Amino acid sequence: MSDTHHIERPGPTELRSSLTQHEARRAAVWFSMAIAIALVALLAQPIMLILGALVLATMMDGGARLLGRVLPIRRGWRLAIVLLGAVAFLTYTFYLTGSSLAEQAQAMRTIVEGQAARIGGWMQQLGVTATPADFKSLAGQAMSSMGRLTAAVGTAVGAVTSLVMMLVLAIFIAVEPKLYERGFAWMLPMERRAYFYTVADKMGWTLRRLMFGRLIGMAVEGVGTWLLLLAGGVPMAGLLGILTGLFAFLPNIGSIISGVLIILVGFSAGSDVGLYAFFVYLVVQIIDGYLIVPMVAKRATDLAPALVLAAQILFGALFGIMGLFLADPIVAMIKVWLEERSKALEARTAPGEG
Repeated sequence: MSDTHHIERPGPTELRSSLTQHEARRAAVWFSMAIAIALVALLAQPIMLILGALVLATMMDGGARLLGRVLPIRRGWRLAIVLLGAVAFLTYTFYLTGSSLAEQAQAMRTIVEGQAARIGGWMQQLGVTATPADFKSLAGQAMSSMGRLTAAVGTAVGAVTSLVMMLVLAIFIAVEPKLYERGFAWMLPMERRAYFYTVADKMGWTLRRLMFGRLIGMAVEGVGTWLLLLAGGVPMAGLLGILTGLFAFLPNIGSIISGVLIILVGFSAGSDVGLYAFFVYLVVQIIDGYLIVPMVAKRATDLAPALVLAAQILFGALFGIMGLFLADPIVAMIKVWLEERSKALEARTAPGEG
């Protein structure tokens, strides 16, 4: 009789089995993670372009907000003024001086390679096994990318399709940022939308402060380097000023690259000029590092220099030049998300602790 009352249960080969459903859910989680990692690796470049567009949109939005403090006009007009001002600056900088900058870049490449060969010979006299040819080859590799960049600048600013797409996307986002913010929030559950708006607003505020500080630093370093080098008779002061301003967008790494170029070009004109160029580099970096960054950018982000440098190395290896440029903003956004996440968790546990 006991056999007749035996209750049959689904086996592990049936989907109704609780064990099968549990293992299927676990497998789905791991499978989804693998697909997500594969998609990130496959779509790394488009993801970087979208993040770059967000950073550009933040800069445009910040400029429109600043103009709103002095010009009581509609946001669209303020944004148009910002875009026209940026276009006018780029046109003046690159098109009107593009040919001279390209010539100076070729001359600078020769100077840097020659100085590297001299350093190699001096180190070989001290017993270092490296030969001057090794240093010349290293300098040539380092300058090759700058040569291609200045050549593109001298012709047509290298209107790469990806850059154009990123710029267009940034303009669309900057025109109506709240529209896209609400659209993204619409895809989230109702209880998560307030948290999303808080995090998005804090990220936007942080990126605006970070980019504002970066632009101020680029302007101060570029113009200051140009004027001081020009006053001291250092060759190619205009090109060195532009490169210093552009490299200032990359914290840590950019200042090292521009410093090496300034010092090498300075010593090519003599020891006195080289020492003066080194002094100019120190003065500009001290002003930017101890005056501008603490006043503007560090208050908003307070990112450790070692963390930024590590992120630049990691993102540069994973995503190339775009990752190198976007490492700092990405780390800042991650920091904001972690801080807001921690605050939300503390708010949930606080009543229970009481």
